[in-house]
Amino acid sequence: MAESVESCSFCGRHKNDVAKLIVNESVAICNQCVDLCQELLTDTTKDVKPASIDMDPRSLKTFLDQYVIGQEQAKKNISVAIINHVKRMNRKKDDPEIAKANILLVGPTGSGKTLLAKTVARYLDVPFVIADATSLTEAGYVGDDVEMLISRLYAVSGNDVEKTQKGIVFVDEVDKISRKGESASITRDVSGEGVQQALLKLVEGTTCRIPTAGNRRHPAADYIEIDTSEILFIAGGAFVGVDSLIKSRVQGSSMGFAAVIASSTAPDLSQLTSDDLIKFGLIPEFVGRFPNIVTLAALTQKDMMAVLTEVKNNYITQYQWIFQQDGVELEITVPALEAIVDLAMCSRTGARSLQGHLEKVLMPHMFELAGYRSLGIDRVVIGADQVNNPTPLEDAI
Repeated sequence: MAESVESCSFCGRHKNDVAKLIVNESVAICNQCVDLCQELLTDTTKDVKPASIDMDPRSLKTFLDQYVIGQEQAKKNISVAIINHVKRMNRKKDDPEIAKANILLVGPTGSGKTLLAKTVARYLDVPFVIADATSLTEAGYVGDDVEMLISRLYAVSGNDVEKTQKGIVFVDEVDKISRKGESASITRDVSGEGVQQALLKLVEGTTCRIPTAGNRRHPAADYIEIDTSEILFIAGGAFVGVDSLIKSRVQGSSMGFAAVIASSTAPDLSQLTSDDLIKFGLIPEFVGRFPNIVTLAALTQKDMMAVLTEVKNNYITQYQWIFQQDGVELEITVPALEAIVDLAMCSRTGARSLQGHLEKVLMPHMFELAGYRSLGIDRVVIGADQVNNPTPLEDAI
């Protein structure tokens, strides 16, 4: 009976078209289907196996150290906050309820706010989205409703509700939605204070209805409910000018007999308080939803050099890989690296400016990379002169 089966019961291939055909009574399977099944079983095991997260904040900080240079205190604060959030999500039914502690990152542009949020999401292996607060408006006005943040998170998670409810939302440029001054606005501020009001319930934890198609709200659209109580919100902003508020608070009055002589030293952002943020223009209810206020310092020259050459996936390694795709070795001398760092420090835009200066220096070479091989050129050396005073291509080879 078994010998009469001459084709695979799964794919239909004849025994003459495969290397082996395993027959059992009236059922047969070929070697190719066996290999496919083994592949599927291996992949399923990897997907089902839960990711093991070390509940020690030091482990998370060690992971952050690979990608983020400097900001030692900020990384410690974030590590503690994130691990506490994971413990909160993993609590049992009979355990006490733990309040959610969202994070507010305050620091100059290019200091690593977005990178910190991205790296945390990578460590936790959860869905992650970045939203620009300046594009948000109150419901009913032109712009994105705050619920669109959850819609985007739902799309990134592959339309998986459970994954969405464990995700992270990073709201950038949150300082741009501050109201001007502490007093309430006379006119309707639909993209400033109004956005803060709209975000309150979402950040604290509520059940919001989002369209399943991921589009804007429509009466005929299908909706799905998402509970945001477990979604971690991380807000970030440069808060330009908040240092003057800190300075005036720390130094006190500058007039009269009780005046304190002003110091020429710039105030430290680590002295930032909730009151300073409220004076800056955030409403008290919004600040209260972000109990973890983490401040970041501007990067030093040493930090900038590390971003270029030491950190994981640093810029130099990235561009060397691009050159290697065309069989060309890229070398950038130490004086050239120092010159790039100096230019970046002058631009006052933090680590982001490093890539811009590298692109400017390397762009002529990258344009000619495909033709370098035919010319017998397999190595490009960039010196300080080419950074400060660009020279013809042949002088850089």
